[in-house]
Amino acid sequence: MTASIAAQLIAASLTPDEYRALEEKSETRHEYCDGVSIPMTGGSYRHSQIITNLIVLLATAWAETEYTVHANDLRVWLPEWQTGTYPDVLVITGEPRFTENRTDEVLNPTLIIEVLSPSTADYDRTKKFSKYCSIPEFREYLLVAQEEPAIDRFWLGEDGDWRWRRTEGLTETCSIATGNLALPLSKIYRSVSF
Repeated sequence: MTASIAAQLIAASLTPDEYRALEEKSETRHEYCDGVSIPMTGGSYRHSQIITNLIVLLATAWAETEYTVHANDLRVWLPEWQTGTYPDVLVITGEPRFTENRTDEVLNPTLIIEVLSPSTADYDRTKKFSKYCSIPEFREYLLVAQEEPAIDRFWLGEDGDWRWRRTEGLTETCSIATGNLALPLSKIYRSVSF
């Protein structure tokens, strides 16, 4: 048995507290799901540039408001699923709610944004989205493509049903309910070549 396989078998039995303790010491981030610690892979230039553009755009628009914008080093904990994730961008409305005795793990994002990667796109669209829906404050989810200027926006309607709209093209604008904000795709994809 190789060392990496042995490490994976040991990691499969981690409790949430064991995972958190290891994560505090780790040089790389890991998501956590039902006892399994999953290493996160590095991103591409496009991935990084899109995240930077989103953070600058949102933080500038929401300066001096109740919305706070956070990068992908703040973990979201999903108690119902015993899952910890690191969204690319998350927004909290009002005061953050933390997991007991922690300041690195929030429970109440309103808006979550994932920049899609080929290896995680299906998971981001399905299981991860389903898990995020267990967050009472969660109202909006953006999936931002890297290979083309396109955003899939999911939002919770007044009737409690989720809705979907796709916005494509650098001349288009994606309007979001969180903060009643219009996001020009030309600004989201600034300095990104296709």
